[in-house]
Amino acid sequence: MTGTDPIIRLDNLVKRFDDTTVLDRVSLDIRDGEFLTILGPSGCGKTTILRLLAGFETPDEGSIHLGGERINDKPANSRRVNTVFQSYALFPHMSVRDNLAFGLKMHGVPAREIDERVNEALDLVDLAYLANRKPDSLSGGQQQRVAIARAVVNKPLALLLDEPLSALDAKLRKRMQVRLKRMCRELGMTFVFVTHDQEEAFAMSDRVVVMNEGRIEQIGTPEEVYEEPVNLYVARFVGETSILDGEVVSKEGETLNAMVEGLPCELKTSKDFQPGQPIKIILRPEDILVELKSDTQHALWLPGTVTETIYKGSTWDMVIATDSGKHILVTEFFNEDDDRIWHKPGDRIVVSWYKGWEVVLPDEDQDAPPV
Repeated sequence: MTGTDPIIRLDNLVKRFDDTTVLDRVSLDIRDGEFLTILGPSGCGKTTILRLLAGFETPDEGSIHLGGERINDKPANSRRVNTVFQSYALFPHMSVRDNLAFGLKMHGVPAREIDERVNEALDLVDLAYLANRKPDSLSGGQQQRVAIARAVVNKPLALLLDEPLSALDAKLRKRMQVRLKRMCRELGMTFVFVTHDQEEAFAMSDRVVVMNEGRIEQIGTPEEVYEEPVNLYVARFVGETSILDGEVVSKEGETLNAMVEGLPCELKTSKDFQPGQPIKIILRPEDILVELKSDTQHALWLPGTVTETIYKGSTWDMVIATDSGKHILVTEFFNEDDDRIWHKPGDRIVVSWYKGWEVVLPDEDQDAPPV
């Protein structure tokens, strides 16, 4: 393996259970030292990828390389990966220290080195003061940190994490997200994290892999996946969206003239579209402006009525029913000195956004006209 090779390479992986294909030609390179999250709904195949990497399942087709070595047929206990499960799977009759030392003893590591590595791992997760406790006397967050320490003490090439934060309360989950991200940096170890929670994925990851029905839909940084979804599935799955209907009139350079919700609109996109092609306009809640009247700088003005308002402390959300029949979610940020007018249900307003703030995608539910 050279310095530019990925630490993990999945090449055209196929996995079937009975007559169901759960992974369909999945290829993925995972970089050394990165925090990569596999994101998707239940049943999309994300946990199956972890199980294949860990050696708990064998692919029907394709290959898995770890550190430059093909490991398809290598047994789980011989692979330089460790897995942290949702249940943590700690030995209840052993102390925290003994839980961490167990795997090292099984591999014949000298006692002095075991002590050093266990102490380092306990310091990493700030649990040295609980080294002699049993797991049943620890909180859920402490047990989770012990499970992670037990995994990293063996110095694997990659740490595999299967939704390990799902059982924690919201505040503890956020603290553990920060801690995991810091650990990845300090250890220089590759973390492969599986979750269905996009906020969790974005908070920790260098890159996010969005999956759907056994296929990869998009790979990118959190910013790329959120701000530049490649299709309607990603746009809908990742974050809140408002989706408007349109049809292309003409395109010149990056300027797209279209009819959107029955009104003329000028959009910005580098993608190729043809006159008459149905399109979808994707807008995030924070990109939508609410005005009492139209402004010529805006891409489009959609009149509507406020139907609901939601106060969230630092933001003010509104649901707006446009006259064209769409419901649009708007998020506005404010502070104590904000002197804007905050709308109430029943108010008539105009929804707008600046040209270029939108994402334009083909309407995947319809056939595009021939080129």
